[in-house]
Amino acid sequence: MKKIISAAVILAGAFLAGCQKTPSSVGPTNEYASNSYPISTDQLNSVLAAAYSELRDPGLFGFQLLPKAISNATHEADAGGYESGDPSWQEMGATTFTVSNTHVSDAWTGFYLGVKDCNATLDAADFFAANYAKPADTATVRLIRGQAYCLRAYYYMWLETIFGEDNVPNPTGTDTMGVVIFRHLPTTLAETQQPRSSIKTTWALIISDLTTASQLLTGQKWSGNDLGRVDAWTAIGLLGKAYVYTKDYADAKTALLNVINNSGKQLMDYQTYQNSFIGIPSAKHNIESLFEINIDSVSNGDYGVYGNNPNSTSIMGLIWPPWALGSNGTEASAFNLGYGNENVHERNIKRFGYNLGYYTLVANPNFNSSEPPSQSNPAMVMDPAYKAAALAARTNLTVDPRLWINTLQPWCDSIMPDGKTWYPVCRPAFAQGATQYGFSWRKYAPVFNNINNLGPSDVSDIYLLRLAEIYLLYAEACANTGDNQNALTYINMVHRRAYGLPVNQASSVDYASLSSTTPAAVAGDPVLGNNPLYYENWAETWGEGQWWNDICRWHIGASEAAFFGYSSNVNGGTTALNFPDASYTWPIPLAELQTNPAIAGQQNPGYN
Repeated sequence: MKKIISAAVILAGAFLAGCQKTPSSVGPTNEYASNSYPISTDQLNSVLAAAYSELRDPGLFGFQLLPKAISNATHEADAGGYESGDPSWQEMGATTFTVSNTHVSDAWTGFYLGVKDCNATLDAADFFAANYAKPADTATVRLIRGQAYCLRAYYYMWLETIFGEDNVPNPTGTDTMGVVIFRHLPTTLAETQQPRSSIKTTWALIISDLTTASQLLTGQKWSGNDLGRVDAWTAIGLLGKAYVYTKDYADAKTALLNVINNSGKQLMDYQTYQNSFIGIPSAKHNIESLFEINIDSVSNGDYGVYGNNPNSTSIMGLIWPPWALGSNGTEASAFNLGYGNENVHERNIKRFGYNLGYYTLVANPNFNSSEPPSQSNPAMVMDPAYKAAALAARTNLTVDPRLWINTLQPWCDSIMPDGKTWYPVCRPAFAQGATQYGFSWRKYAPVFNNINNLGPSDVSDIYLLRLAEIYLLYAEACANTGDNQNALTYINMVHRRAYGLPVNQASSVDYASLSSTTPAAVAGDPVLGNNPLYYENWAETWGEGQWWNDICRWHIGASEAAFFGYSSNVNGGTTALNFPDASYTWPIPLAELQTNPAIAGQQNPGYN
């Protein structure tokens, strides 16, 4: 269902739709009565549940934000040409946005619904504490408040980084607007119609919320079914990130080093790292995770976030599915494990340091002519010499191994469409030319099942904050305070883990300085090719949504557009990409401008 909503669509008394309630005694039936709910901590937790479940909103991590919006704007993904009728998708690929872009408006809506759910929780906690709480409830109420503050800050951080004017190049004295702020549920129409706050006011709220959350959640360790909840270290890690984003590097170092030294978190081992993005149960909620969305697989025809289990699933994999060799053993009959709208943009392959060129198909020396061609008996295969060289690149670590953490290589990797049989990966149907790498998506993609048959829904948890990101943020804070040695140390620790090496021991893959050559130099990348901090941020968080913020705050949009060169769903890939200065912020959506008169004249620069 398409949603058109302003920042504060929910008014007084309508804390949340679809919560636990007694329909016979509450009206209207999609709301609960604020004068009699909640009356127990279980009911208060049911209000909080909405603040978590909104993360899986179809416009957020349930479906569209990463695969349709962020990955196209960063060119990690390249749409295969099927999206010619979707102007918003094309705008993402071209990084030229308009006020009517549906992915922009869905993100605005989704994040503000999250804010609303957090405010509903905080207001409900106040109501419960004043009217029904017993002394034994104090600790539980404190933890619920702490989670709501942490989640509200997270939603506002996303809003500010993509809609605030923080990253306007060469700002004027008037380019100081943040986003619309609501600290409580509005009780009148007038209260819903608020102007944008300043950048400083927005970040002050984010920092205050995270500081409060860290205090309220101190000492709490979740277990069992509660493992997906945020804790004090989530809040402190996000606080460190907020300080880096606001260039308060001294406070950033304090917060981030606190997480590094005292949280008990460690970089996961390489085997767990390999398993962490494809739904292996043992990798869920691992020792590196600080904040992740728990995703449960569903079956029996359920349609993920649009089906009967919207609060536990995601369907991003529909857009990012890998491609398998066809039933007759040919690439021409390749099929995908979802919708197959996108593949990996070709320029990413060389940026990871892959320099072997393109492969060709040759007659299969092991073809059994007495059997019909099939996936297990193809008549044509990847040139064996090329395949040997490609596999040697993995073994010899001559290419950044994160290429194969994030992607699947044709003929060298396999997938399991039926949950039982391994099929070779091959080039996507729309990328079968002689000059196509044809890699498929691996991160957050279905690997062990065809999600068109399973539901469809995904099976991999979605990481929102990992210790590796904390290390790189700390390195950035160190580099900006003249502490280059510590910056290099933490960059190298992340780099070593990617190569399966001991993180605390010097290695042959270490960078010698903050301007050392990186794997991206193979691709002739003039920016990431000699900037380990930038490169490691790109390679480590590839496909996780973080790189867009880095592009914007480091103002490297123009160089990124020049490096990638094209997007296939923009004029068939024939138009050279550019990155207008306006695109460093997303436009305030048209629906907000039309329903909120207080925001008149406060559009971001470069948009009408």
